[in-house]
Amino acid sequence: MSATSILNVLPRVQWGKVINNGIVYLLCILLLSGSTIYLANPVERVRAFTRPLEFDYVGWIADAVYLKISQSALRTAHFLSSAERKQLVLDYLALVRQIEEVDRELNRIYADPTITDPYQASQAVRQRLADLRHEESKIAPMVEAILENQLSNVIAQMGLALGGQPLPPVSYHVSPLPSSLIVSPREVIRQDANISLKVGLTTDQKEALEEQVDKSLNVSSLVVGVGGIGVYPTMVMQTTDLNWMSEVVAHEWIHNFLSFRPLGINYATSGELRTMNETAASIGGKELGRALIEGYYPEFLPPPPPQTPPSPAPMVPAEPPPFDFRKEMHQTRLRVDELLAQGRIEEAEAYMEERRVFFWENGYQIRKLNQAYFAFYGAYADEPVGAAGEDPIGAAVRKLRAQSPSLAAFLNRISWMWSPQQLMEAVGE
Repeated sequence: MSATSILNVLPRVQWGKVINNGIVYLLCILLLSGSTIYLANPVERVRAFTRPLEFDYVGWIADAVYLKISQSALRTAHFLSSAERKQLVLDYLALVRQIEEVDRELNRIYADPTITDPYQASQAVRQRLADLRHEESKIAPMVEAILENQLSNVIAQMGLALGGQPLPPVSYHVSPLPSSLIVSPREVIRQDANISLKVGLTTDQKEALEEQVDKSLNVSSLVVGVGGIGVYPTMVMQTTDLNWMSEVVAHEWIHNFLSFRPLGINYATSGELRTMNETAASIGGKELGRALIEGYYPEFLPPPPPQTPPSPAPMVPAEPPPFDFRKEMHQTRLRVDELLAQGRIEEAEAYMEERRVFFWENGYQIRKLNQAYFAFYGAYADEPVGAAGEDPIGAAVRKLRAQSPSLAAFLNRISWMWSPQQLMEAVGE
């Protein structure tokens, strides 16, 4: 059944379902409203510069909840077979791919110096883009409902549901995401502020804001992009990568799950607890996302890493090994931490700029590498090397997962922790 034919066969509104879902959303929003949009009081000093640019979460959540309740009232996806649901998801991904291609074509027209009137020359392309986006807006809510249901089933199968129902219910909405202004002290890497900014800020606007904050407060700041935000419903960036989308939806649901428990409630208490939250969500998001793909879209399952037999003697590579971004970033973080610990702030900042150029020359277009960069990306410590440096918290979270018999056992244990000491004791350190 095509997407258009599906839309033409809508069941009547079920008002009991509307009321029930409305109550569920209201309770979840109230309980999760204090999640992690702002981190602590020091943020108010930064907000003197960001208030006109801040993202409107209240308006976004209201619109998303209205859309979700409307969709659940119709329950269109529930009337499709498994094959039809899968095909609708694949059709949606193909449609998003078309939108991206047409959008690139539009940008090429406006960038072409030989076209004197790009507006006139792009009329057909703009109409095509508008038609595709209209079609996408009609099927996107159903695709979200399908993936929510599939992830809910995976969560239940892994023992993370309550009476067969995830708590809170899985709910996400694809949307252009706000960027985040991250602020760290210059003398130490620590996230003191994380403020969500309006969608669509230009690079010039980001640079101007960073410069203003840095000079006025003598701090290190950076505007970063994010793939998802754990409000309720959670926000997820549009993509054609089903593996990435499944992982991010699961990652953000885990943040919602943790927010009902001590670990999530204490997200903003310290940098260590933030790292515990983010690393647990990253580990769980990858496992749940992979299980979703394996169960419903096995043809998209990434292949396991190739297993090469051990060589009896060391081999001389025919060419230099590929650039290892995570390893190089880890080494950078270690040196920066060392310089900052010695009070050599300017030297650390000069070193980070040298390394930024080095990364750029190896294909990684990092706009700015500073203390705020490490403060943000260092919290995602689900892999041994990277921006996290020598922080023992990420390693302890990974060790706890390795010691746990299942993902459910891991999340149920770590979610009831409210201090790094509890984590270290749990892994025997």
